[in-house]
Amino acid sequence: MPMSKTAGRISRRGAMKAMAATAVPMILPSRVFGADAPSKRIAVAMIGMGRQAMYANLKPFLFSEQCAVVAVCDPDAWRLNEAKQAVDTHYGNSDCKAYRDYREVLARDDIDAIMNSTPDHWHVPISLAAVRRGKHVSCEKPLTLSVAEGRVLADAVRDRKVVFRTDTECRSNAYMVKAAELVRNGYIGKLKRIEATAPTGDEPGGNANEMPVPEELDYVLWLGPAPLKPYTLDRVHPRKSLDRPGWMRCRDTCEGMITNWGTHLLDVAQLAHDTERTGPVEVEGTGEYPKPGSGLWNVLLNFKARFRFADGIEIDYSTSDAPYVRFEGEEGWIQSTWYSGGAHKEGLTASSNALLKTKLKDSDIHLPKRMDKEDFINGILTGEPVMCDAEIGHRTCSLGQIAHIAIQRGHKLQWDPKAERFTNDDAANALLERPIRGDWMKG
Repeated sequence: MPMSKTAGRISRRGAMKAMAATAVPMILPSRVFGADAPSKRIAVAMIGMGRQAMYANLKPFLFSEQCAVVAVCDPDAWRLNEAKQAVDTHYGNSDCKAYRDYREVLARDDIDAIMNSTPDHWHVPISLAAVRRGKHVSCEKPLTLSVAEGRVLADAVRDRKVVFRTDTECRSNAYMVKAAELVRNGYIGKLKRIEATAPTGDEPGGNANEMPVPEELDYVLWLGPAPLKPYTLDRVHPRKSLDRPGWMRCRDTCEGMITNWGTHLLDVAQLAHDTERTGPVEVEGTGEYPKPGSGLWNVLLNFKARFRFADGIEIDYSTSDAPYVRFEGEEGWIQSTWYSGGAHKEGLTASSNALLKTKLKDSDIHLPKRMDKEDFINGILTGEPVMCDAEIGHRTCSLGQIAHIAIQRGHKLQWDPKAERFTNDDAANALLERPIRGDWMKG
Protein backbone atom coordinates (compact mmCIF):
# COMPACT_ATOMS: atom_id res chain seq x y z
CA MET A 1 0.00 0.00 0.00
CA PRO A 2 1.50 3.39 -0.95
CA MET A 3 2.87 5.51 1.86
CA SER A 4 1.99 9.13 2.54
CA LYS A 5 4.85 11.53 1.81
CA THR A 6 4.29 13.01 5.26
CA ALA A 7 4.35 9.70 7.10
CA GLY A 8 6.77 9.62 10.03
CA ARG A 9 9.71 7.26 10.32
CA ILE A 10 11.75 5.79 13.13
CA SER A 11 15.40 4.91 12.54
CA ARG A 12 16.84 1.40 12.87
CA ARG A 13 19.48 2.68 15.31
CA GLY A 14 16.86 4.30 17.51
CA ALA A 15 14.69 1.21 17.47
CA MET A 16 17.54 -1.14 18.35
CA LYS A 17 18.74 1.19 21.12
CA ALA A 18 15.29 1.08 22.61
CA MET A 19 15.23 -2.69 22.48
CA ALA A 20 18.72 -3.06 23.95
CA ALA A 21 17.83 -0.75 26.82
CA THR A 22 14.97 -3.00 27.86
CA ALA A 23 16.66 -6.38 27.30
CA VAL A 24 16.35 -8.74 30.25
CA PRO A 25 19.69 -9.88 31.70
CA MET A 26 20.06 -13.60 32.29
CA ILE A 27 21.85 -15.11 35.29
CA LEU A 28 22.44 -18.84 35.54
CA PRO A 29 21.02 -20.29 38.78
CA SER A 30 23.36 -23.03 40.02
CA ARG A 31 20.41 -25.27 40.86
CA VAL A 32 19.07 -25.49 37.32
CA PHE A 33 21.46 -28.06 35.86
CA GLY A 34 23.26 -31.06 37.28
CA ALA A 35 26.99 -31.37 37.76
CA ASP A 36 27.26 -33.49 34.61
CA ALA A 37 26.23 -30.65 32.30
CA PRO A 38 29.22 -29.08 30.52
CA SER A 39 30.46 -26.33 32.81
CA LYS A 40 26.94 -26.24 34.28
CA ARG A 41 25.69 -24.70 31.07
CA ILE A 42 22.69 -25.68 28.97
CA ALA A 43 23.79 -28.58 26.77
CA VAL A 44 22.39 -27.81 23.31
CA ALA A 45 22.16 -30.12 20.29
CA MET A 46 21.74 -28.61 16.83
CA ILE A 47 19.53 -30.78 14.58
CA GLY A 48 19.51 -29.83 10.91
CA MET A 49 22.68 -28.05 9.74
CA GLY A 50 21.60 -26.34 6.54
CA ARG A 51 21.53 -22.70 5.57
CA GLN A 52 19.35 -21.40 8.40
CA ALA A 53 21.30 -23.27 11.07
CA MET A 54 24.73 -22.17 9.88
CA TYR A 55 23.85 -18.56 9.04
CA ALA A 56 21.42 -17.73 11.84
CA ASN A 57 20.88 -20.34 14.53
CA LEU A 58 24.25 -21.81 15.52
CA LYS A 59 26.21 -18.67 16.38
CA PRO A 60 23.91 -17.29 19.10
CA PHE A 61 24.27 -20.55 21.04
CA LEU A 62 28.02 -20.69 20.50
CA PHE A 63 28.46 -17.17 21.82
CA SER A 64 26.08 -17.58 24.75
CA GLU A 65 27.85 -17.97 28.10
CA GLN A 66 24.86 -19.96 29.33
CA CYS A 67 25.09 -22.66 26.63
CA ALA A 68 27.42 -25.31 25.30
CA VAL A 69 26.78 -26.80 21.85
CA VAL A 70 27.63 -30.46 22.42
CA ALA A 71 26.18 -32.16 19.33
CA VAL A 72 25.28 -31.52 15.71
CA CYS A 73 23.08 -33.69 13.50
CA ASP A 74 22.29 -33.91 9.79
CA PRO A 75 21.73 -36.76 7.29
CA ASP A 76 24.06 -34.94 4.87
CA ALA A 77 27.66 -35.84 5.79
CA TRP A 78 29.14 -32.71 4.17
CA ARG A 79 26.88 -30.41 6.16
CA LEU A 80 27.50 -32.43 9.30
CA ASN A 81 31.27 -32.12 8.93
CA GLU A 82 31.04 -28.38 8.25
CA ALA A 83 28.95 -27.92 11.39
CA LYS A 84 31.24 -29.96 13.61
CA GLN A 85 34.26 -28.04 12.39
CA ALA A 86 32.53 -24.74 13.12
CA VAL A 87 31.72 -25.80 16.68
CA ASP A 88 35.12 -27.32 17.38
CA THR A 89 36.91 -24.28 15.97
CA HIS A 90 34.87 -21.97 18.18
CA TYR A 91 35.58 -23.92 21.36
CA GLY A 92 39.14 -24.87 20.45
CA ASN A 93 38.61 -28.60 20.96
CA SER A 94 37.10 -31.63 19.22
CA ASP A 95 34.40 -32.43 21.77
CA CYS A 96 31.32 -31.83 19.63
CA LYS A 97 29.68 -35.12 18.63
CA ALA A 98 28.29 -35.56 15.13
CA TYR A 99 25.23 -37.68 14.31
CA ARG A 100 23.39 -38.58 11.12
CA ASP A 101 20.23 -39.74 12.95
CA TYR A 102 18.41 -37.40 15.35
CA ARG A 103 17.18 -40.35 17.42
CA GLU A 104 20.73 -40.94 18.64
CA VAL A 105 20.88 -37.32 19.76
CA LEU A 106 17.62 -37.48 21.68
CA ALA A 107 18.72 -40.70 23.40
CA ARG A 108 21.44 -38.75 25.23
CA ASP A 109 20.27 -37.91 28.75
CA ASP A 110 22.90 -35.19 29.10
CA ILE A 111 21.37 -33.00 26.38
CA ASP A 112 19.04 -30.38 27.80
CA ALA A 113 17.76 -28.64 24.68
CA ILE A 114 17.66 -28.86 20.90
CA MET A 115 17.54 -26.30 18.11
CA ASN A 116 15.43 -27.82 15.33
CA SER A 117 16.53 -26.24 12.03
CA THR A 118 15.40 -29.08 9.78
CA PRO A 119 13.22 -28.75 6.66
CA ASP A 120 9.57 -28.06 7.44
CA HIS A 121 8.35 -31.66 7.07
CA TRP A 122 10.59 -32.64 10.00
CA HIS A 123 9.60 -29.86 12.40
CA VAL A 124 6.84 -31.68 14.25
CA PRO A 125 8.17 -35.28 14.30
CA ILE A 126 11.58 -34.29 15.71
CA SER A 127 10.22 -31.64 18.06
CA LEU A 128 7.55 -34.01 19.32
CA ALA A 129 10.09 -36.74 20.02
CA ALA A 130 12.28 -34.26 21.90
CA VAL A 131 9.37 -32.93 23.96
CA ARG A 132 8.33 -36.45 24.92
CA ARG A 133 11.86 -37.07 26.19
CA GLY A 134 11.60 -33.95 28.36
CA LYS A 135 13.97 -31.79 26.32
CA HIS A 136 13.50 -28.08 25.71
CA VAL A 137 12.96 -27.17 22.07
CA SER A 138 13.48 -24.16 19.84
CA CYS A 139 11.99 -24.97 16.44
CA GLU A 140 12.17 -23.03 13.21
CA LYS A 141 9.02 -21.56 11.76
CA PRO A 142 6.68 -22.42 10.16
CA LEU A 143 6.02 -24.80 13.01
CA THR A 144 3.99 -27.42 11.13
CA LEU A 145 2.79 -28.72 7.78
CA SER A 146 -0.78 -29.34 8.96
CA VAL A 147 -3.24 -28.04 11.53
CA ALA A 148 -3.74 -31.52 12.99
CA GLU A 149 -0.08 -32.17 13.74
CA GLY A 150 0.25 -28.69 15.20
CA ARG A 151 -2.43 -29.50 17.73
CA VAL A 152 -0.64 -32.73 18.69
CA LEU A 153 2.61 -30.85 19.27
CA ALA A 154 1.07 -27.95 21.21
CA ASP A 155 -0.78 -30.37 23.50
CA ALA A 156 2.37 -32.41 24.11
CA VAL A 157 4.32 -29.29 25.09
CA ARG A 158 1.55 -28.27 27.48
CA ASP A 159 1.42 -31.72 29.07
CA ARG A 160 5.18 -32.20 29.43
CA LYS A 161 5.76 -28.62 30.65
CA VAL A 162 9.04 -28.16 28.77
CA VAL A 163 10.21 -24.85 27.34
CA PHE A 164 9.26 -24.62 23.68
CA ARG A 165 9.89 -21.64 21.44
CA THR A 166 8.67 -21.15 17.89
CA ASP A 167 11.77 -19.56 16.41
CA THR A 168 10.66 -16.41 14.63
CA GLU A 169 13.00 -13.45 14.84
CA CYS A 170 10.13 -11.19 13.81
CA ARG A 171 9.00 -11.24 17.46
CA SER A 172 12.34 -9.68 18.36
CA ASN A 173 12.23 -6.98 15.69
CA ALA A 174 12.02 -3.59 17.40
CA TYR A 175 9.76 -2.14 14.71
CA MET A 176 7.29 -4.99 15.00
CA VAL A 177 7.21 -4.84 18.79
CA LYS A 178 6.71 -1.06 18.76
CA ALA A 179 3.81 -1.34 16.31
CA ALA A 180 2.14 -4.09 18.34
CA GLU A 181 2.48 -2.10 21.57
CA LEU A 182 0.93 1.00 20.05
CA VAL A 183 -2.01 -1.04 18.75
CA ARG A 184 -2.53 -3.03 21.95
CA ASN A 185 -2.55 0.18 24.00
CA GLY A 186 -5.05 1.97 21.79
CA TYR A 187 -2.78 4.66 20.36
CA ILE A 188 -4.37 4.33 16.90
CA GLY A 189 -7.83 4.24 18.40
CA LYS A 190 -10.13 1.27 17.98
CA LEU A 191 -8.56 -1.22 15.59
CA LYS A 192 -10.48 -1.52 12.32
CA ARG A 193 -8.33 -3.54 9.91
CA ILE A 194 -4.99 -5.36 9.55
CA GLU A 195 -2.97 -5.98 6.42
CA ALA A 196 -0.08 -8.47 6.30
CA THR A 197 2.11 -9.52 3.40
CA ALA A 198 4.68 -12.15 2.49
CA PRO A 199 7.16 -12.05 -0.40
CA THR A 200 6.05 -13.41 -3.76
CA GLY A 201 7.05 -17.03 -4.33
CA ASP A 202 9.80 -18.31 -6.60
CA GLU A 203 9.42 -18.70 -10.33
CA PRO A 204 8.29 -22.14 -11.57
CA GLY A 205 11.00 -24.66 -12.29
CA GLY A 206 12.98 -27.46 -10.74
CA ASN A 207 14.33 -30.58 -12.44
CA ALA A 208 12.02 -33.53 -11.71
CA ASN A 209 14.22 -36.16 -13.40
CA GLU A 210 15.51 -38.90 -11.09
CA MET A 211 19.22 -38.70 -10.25
CA PRO A 212 21.70 -40.88 -8.34
CA VAL A 213 21.65 -40.14 -4.63
CA PRO A 214 24.86 -38.32 -3.60
CA GLU A 215 27.22 -40.42 -1.52
CA GLU A 216 27.14 -37.90 1.34
CA LEU A 217 23.33 -37.94 1.73
CA ASP A 218 21.15 -40.47 3.57
CA TYR A 219 18.17 -39.68 1.36
CA VAL A 220 15.70 -42.10 2.96
CA LEU A 221 16.37 -40.56 6.36
CA TRP A 222 16.16 -37.06 4.89
CA LEU A 223 12.70 -37.86 3.50
CA GLY A 224 11.53 -39.38 6.77
CA PRO A 225 7.78 -38.65 7.05
CA ALA A 226 7.52 -37.18 3.53
CA PRO A 227 6.20 -39.26 0.60
CA LEU A 228 8.80 -41.65 -0.82
CA LYS A 229 9.73 -40.11 -4.17
CA PRO A 230 12.83 -40.49 -6.37
CA TYR A 231 15.83 -38.35 -5.54
CA THR A 232 16.47 -35.26 -7.59
CA LEU A 233 18.71 -32.40 -6.52
CA ASP A 234 15.95 -29.80 -6.73
CA ARG A 235 13.77 -31.76 -4.31
CA VAL A 236 16.42 -31.53 -1.56
CA HIS A 237 19.28 -29.00 -1.50
CA PRO A 238 22.40 -28.12 -3.52
CA ARG A 239 25.36 -30.41 -2.97
CA LYS A 240 28.14 -29.11 -0.71
CA SER A 241 26.55 -25.69 -0.60
CA LEU A 242 24.30 -23.61 1.64
CA ASP A 243 22.44 -21.96 -1.23
CA ARG A 244 18.64 -21.78 -1.15
CA PRO A 245 17.23 -25.34 -1.13
CA GLY A 246 14.66 -26.80 -3.48
CA TRP A 247 12.63 -28.40 -0.68
CA MET A 248 11.23 -24.93 0.12
CA ARG A 249 9.38 -25.05 -3.21
CA CYS A 250 7.93 -28.58 -2.96
CA ARG A 251 4.58 -29.06 -1.24
CA ASP A 252 5.61 -32.42 0.21
CA THR A 253 8.16 -30.63 2.40
CA CYS A 254 6.99 -26.98 2.57
CA GLU A 255 3.83 -24.97 1.90
CA GLY A 256 5.78 -22.11 0.39
CA MET A 257 5.58 -18.43 1.27
CA ILE A 258 2.04 -18.65 2.59
CA THR A 259 3.41 -20.22 5.77
CA ASN A 260 7.20 -20.07 5.42
CA TRP A 261 7.40 -16.28 5.42
CA GLY A 262 3.83 -15.48 6.30
CA THR A 263 4.11 -16.87 9.81
CA HIS A 264 6.53 -14.04 10.64
CA LEU A 265 4.10 -11.26 9.80
CA LEU A 266 0.92 -13.08 10.82
CA ASP A 267 2.49 -13.69 14.22
CA VAL A 268 2.83 -9.94 14.77
CA ALA A 269 -0.70 -9.38 13.46
CA GLN A 270 -2.03 -11.90 15.98
CA LEU A 271 0.08 -10.36 18.75
CA ALA A 272 -1.23 -6.85 18.14
CA HIS A 273 -4.80 -8.10 17.79
CA ASP A 274 -4.45 -10.18 20.99
CA THR A 275 -5.71 -13.31 19.20
CA GLU A 276 -2.51 -15.35 19.24
CA ARG A 277 -4.15 -18.27 21.10
CA THR A 278 -7.29 -18.49 19.02
CA GLY A 279 -8.17 -17.90 15.38
CA PRO A 280 -10.61 -16.42 12.87
CA VAL A 281 -14.17 -17.50 12.23
CA GLU A 282 -14.05 -17.15 8.45
CA VAL A 283 -11.43 -17.42 5.70
CA GLU A 284 -11.38 -17.06 1.92
CA GLY A 285 -8.63 -16.83 -0.64
CA THR A 286 -7.34 -17.12 -4.18
CA GLY A 287 -3.92 -18.07 -5.46
CA GLU A 288 -1.84 -19.11 -8.44
CA TYR A 289 0.11 -22.36 -8.71
CA PRO A 290 2.74 -23.16 -11.36
CA LYS A 291 1.19 -24.48 -14.56
CA PRO A 292 1.38 -28.24 -15.19
CA GLY A 293 4.59 -29.20 -16.91
CA SER A 294 6.52 -26.16 -15.67
CA GLY A 295 8.80 -28.21 -13.43
CA LEU A 296 9.10 -29.92 -10.07
CA TRP A 297 8.28 -26.98 -7.82
CA ASN A 298 4.59 -26.65 -6.99
CA VAL A 299 4.06 -24.18 -4.13
CA LEU A 300 1.88 -21.09 -4.57
CA LEU A 301 3.40 -18.32 -6.68
CA ASN A 302 1.11 -15.66 -5.23
CA PHE A 303 -2.06 -15.45 -3.18
CA LYS A 304 -4.66 -13.23 -1.56
CA ALA A 305 -6.55 -14.24 1.57
CA ARG A 306 -8.89 -12.64 4.05
CA PHE A 307 -9.59 -13.70 7.62
CA ARG A 308 -12.52 -12.41 9.65
CA PHE A 309 -12.44 -12.67 13.44
CA ALA A 310 -15.31 -12.87 15.91
CA ASP A 311 -14.88 -9.18 16.79
CA GLY A 312 -15.34 -8.20 13.14
CA ILE A 313 -11.66 -7.36 12.52
CA GLU A 314 -10.37 -8.58 9.18
CA ILE A 315 -6.81 -9.42 8.17
CA ASP A 316 -6.05 -9.04 4.48
CA TYR A 317 -3.08 -11.27 3.72
CA SER A 318 -1.28 -11.41 0.38
CA THR A 319 2.01 -11.57 -1.47
CA SER A 320 3.86 -8.28 -1.98
CA ASP A 321 7.21 -6.84 -3.03
CA ALA A 322 8.14 -6.49 0.66
CA PRO A 323 6.87 -8.09 3.88
CA TYR A 324 5.01 -5.76 6.20
CA VAL A 325 2.13 -5.60 8.66
CA ARG A 326 -0.16 -2.58 8.76
CA PHE A 327 -2.70 -1.67 11.43
CA GLU A 328 -5.51 0.77 10.73
CA GLY A 329 -7.52 2.30 13.56
CA GLU A 330 -10.15 4.97 14.01
CA GLU A 331 -7.51 7.55 14.96
CA GLY A 332 -4.55 6.63 12.76
CA TRP A 333 -2.47 3.86 11.24
CA ILE A 334 0.96 2.36 11.70
CA GLN A 335 2.94 0.03 9.44
CA SER A 336 6.06 -2.01 10.15
CA THR A 337 8.06 -3.14 7.13
CA TRP A 338 10.75 -5.75 7.59
CA TYR A 339 13.09 -4.94 4.73
CA SER A 340 13.21 -2.62 1.77
CA GLY A 341 11.47 -3.57 -1.43
CA GLY A 342 9.76 -1.54 -4.13
CA ALA A 343 8.01 1.46 -2.58
CA HIS A 344 8.50 0.14 0.95
CA LYS A 345 11.38 1.04 3.26
CA GLU A 346 12.41 -0.96 6.29
CA GLY A 347 11.15 0.48 9.54
CA LEU A 348 8.03 2.12 10.90
CA THR A 349 5.75 4.50 9.06
CA ALA A 350 2.61 6.01 10.52
CA SER A 351 -0.17 8.51 10.03
CA SER A 352 1.80 11.06 12.09
CA ASN A 353 5.23 11.64 13.56
CA ALA A 354 3.55 12.14 16.93
CA LEU A 355 2.39 8.52 16.85
CA LEU A 356 5.92 7.27 16.29
CA LYS A 357 7.22 9.41 19.13
CA THR A 358 4.67 8.03 21.58
CA LYS A 359 6.19 6.87 24.85
CA LEU A 360 4.32 4.15 26.69
CA LYS A 361 3.00 4.87 30.15
CA ASP A 362 3.88 2.64 33.07
CA SER A 363 0.27 1.47 33.10
CA ASP A 364 0.41 0.43 29.41
CA ILE A 365 1.00 -3.08 28.14
CA HIS A 366 4.74 -3.55 27.67
CA LEU A 367 5.64 -6.51 25.48
CA PRO A 368 8.80 -8.58 26.14
CA LYS A 369 11.88 -7.39 24.28
CA ARG A 370 14.43 -10.18 23.88
CA MET A 371 16.31 -11.53 20.91
CA ASP A 372 15.06 -14.90 19.68
CA LYS A 373 17.67 -17.29 21.10
CA GLU A 374 18.01 -15.16 24.22
CA ASP A 375 14.28 -15.60 24.75
CA PHE A 376 14.61 -19.39 24.57
CA ILE A 377 17.58 -19.49 26.94
CA ASN A 378 15.88 -17.11 29.34
CA GLY A 379 12.83 -19.36 29.43
CA ILE A 380 14.95 -22.37 30.38
CA LEU A 381 16.89 -20.53 33.06
CA THR A 382 14.14 -18.50 34.70
CA GLY A 383 10.90 -20.29 33.91
CA GLU A 384 9.47 -17.10 32.36
CA PRO A 385 7.15 -17.68 29.40
CA VAL A 386 8.82 -17.40 26.01
CA MET A 387 7.45 -14.82 23.60
CA CYS A 388 6.17 -17.34 21.03
CA ASP A 389 5.44 -20.78 22.45
CA ALA A 390 4.08 -23.91 20.75
CA GLU A 391 0.43 -22.88 21.04
CA ILE A 392 1.13 -19.46 19.54
CA GLY A 393 3.32 -20.94 16.80
CA HIS A 394 0.63 -23.47 15.97
CA ARG A 395 -2.16 -20.88 15.85
CA THR A 396 -0.14 -18.55 13.64
CA CYS A 397 0.84 -21.33 11.26
CA SER A 398 -2.81 -22.42 11.15
CA LEU A 399 -3.76 -19.08 9.60
CA GLY A 400 -1.61 -19.75 6.56
CA GLN A 401 -2.78 -23.35 6.40
CA ILE A 402 -6.52 -22.65 6.48
CA ALA A 403 -6.00 -19.88 3.91
CA HIS A 404 -4.22 -22.42 1.71
CA ILE A 405 -7.13 -24.83 2.15
CA ALA A 406 -9.62 -22.08 1.23
CA ILE A 407 -7.60 -21.43 -1.94
CA GLN A 408 -7.73 -25.12 -2.82
CA ARG A 409 -11.45 -25.39 -2.10
CA GLY A 410 -12.28 -22.23 -4.02
CA HIS A 411 -14.89 -20.74 -1.71
CA LYS A 412 -15.36 -19.02 1.64
CA LEU A 413 -14.95 -21.31 4.65
CA GLN A 414 -16.39 -20.99 8.13
CA TRP A 415 -13.86 -21.85 10.87
CA ASP A 416 -14.42 -22.90 14.48
CA PRO A 417 -11.22 -21.77 16.26
CA LYS A 418 -12.00 -23.80 19.39
CA ALA A 419 -12.62 -27.10 17.63
CA GLU A 420 -10.15 -26.21 14.84
CA ARG A 421 -12.55 -27.51 12.22
CA PHE A 422 -14.43 -26.06 9.27
CA THR A 423 -18.17 -26.01 9.84
CA ASN A 424 -19.32 -25.82 6.21
CA ASP A 425 -17.04 -28.13 4.23
CA ASP A 426 -16.11 -31.71 5.15
CA ALA A 427 -13.72 -31.94 2.21
CA ALA A 428 -11.83 -28.96 3.64
CA ASN A 429 -11.58 -30.76 6.99
CA ALA A 430 -9.90 -33.67 5.23
CA LEU A 431 -7.08 -31.27 4.29
CA LEU A 432 -6.34 -30.43 7.94
CA GLU A 433 -4.10 -33.50 8.08
CA ARG A 434 -1.22 -34.55 5.87
CA PRO A 435 -0.07 -38.09 5.08
CA ILE A 436 2.73 -39.15 7.40
CA ARG A 437 4.87 -41.99 6.06
CA GLY A 438 5.96 -44.43 8.73
CA ASP A 439 5.64 -44.07 12.50
CA TRP A 440 7.58 -40.82 12.90
CA MET A 441 4.82 -39.17 14.93
CA LYS A 442 5.11 -41.79 17.66
CA GLY A 443 8.26 -40.09 18.94
